[in-house]
Amino acid sequence: MPNTFKRKLSRNVGTSAATVGSYTVGASTQTTVIGLTCSNNTATAITVDVALNDGANDHFMVKTATVPSGGSLVVVGGDQKVVMETGDSVKITSSTASSCDVIMSLLEIT
Repeated sequence: MPNTFKRKLSRNVGTSAATVGSYTVGASTQTTVIGLTCSNNTATAITVDVALNDGANDHFMVKTATVPSGGSLVVVGGDQKVVMETGDSVKITSSTASSCDVIMSLLEIT
């Protein structure tokens, strides 16, 4: 089973939920999120929701978390990892239109 490091990017996320990098875990794939950073690209503070979606429901990792102007929020990193299963995705919503850039680092095992 090969291990592949990947990164998924989303730019200018706004008030509609966006699947980070349009990434959904494929069949026969195990995925671990090893890093997830949300950056505020506006001149004022924003809040973000980050959720693991299991194909039917959102399960929040953070809800209404404040990200200062020009700052970032590390949702996953360091000792924390998130295991994803087939059909799972990570969704981001911001309080302000076109205000959040997201970088998600993954380890895929296929």
